[in-house]
Amino acid sequence: MAREDDLGQQLERVAAAALAWAAADETIVAVIPAEPDPGLLVFLVAFETLGAPDTPRTWVALDGAAQPVVAWSTVRGAVAIAAMCEVAEEVAGGGDLDELRSQLVGLRLVENPPGIDEALAAVGELERALGRPPRIASPGYLDGVGTAVRSLERALGEQGQSPFTEAMKQAPSAIEALTREVEAGLKARLP
Repeated sequence: MAREDDLGQQLERVAAAALAWAAADETIVAVIPAEPDPGLLVFLVAFETLGAPDTPRTWVALDGAAQPVVAWSTVRGAVAIAAMCEVAEEVAGGGDLDELRSQLVGLRLVENPPGIDEALAAVGELERALGRPPRIASPGYLDGVGTAVRSLERALGEQGQSPFTEAMKQAPSAIEALTREVEAGLKARLP
């Protein structure tokens, strides 16, 4: 909990600093914390033009001290892990854990098949792995979600290829799309 509180305060501080990068007609629409490498925290800040949501977003990447990140490889790493974590969150447990839990509880009440308690416990483990926002997109977070999803899949009787792994094959296209968007709209040009 303390880390979430600290992260919330960091997000506020970074968002306040990022306002200096906003054009007069822009507003901040996202501050995405990412840790592409252990101990390397990058905040990807997205701006939209007020009254023109179809206008391409602009971006700035700031470090933990709210200073511009000066290495494109660091920005690219932050974008990649942020996109992979977003895909993982969208597809974990079928994308709707509340609905899955509801179905499992109904199944438990009607049929009570063997393994239902393990499946419900695995849903709880996945919810804990996903956590509550704000959270930092990192390889460790992604691994934790993947491990919890695989436990859930096994508890649900999935054999062979993991549906989560198959869905994660979308991640490269999500990474590429977000990378292009950030690179095209990056306010601080990097070497």
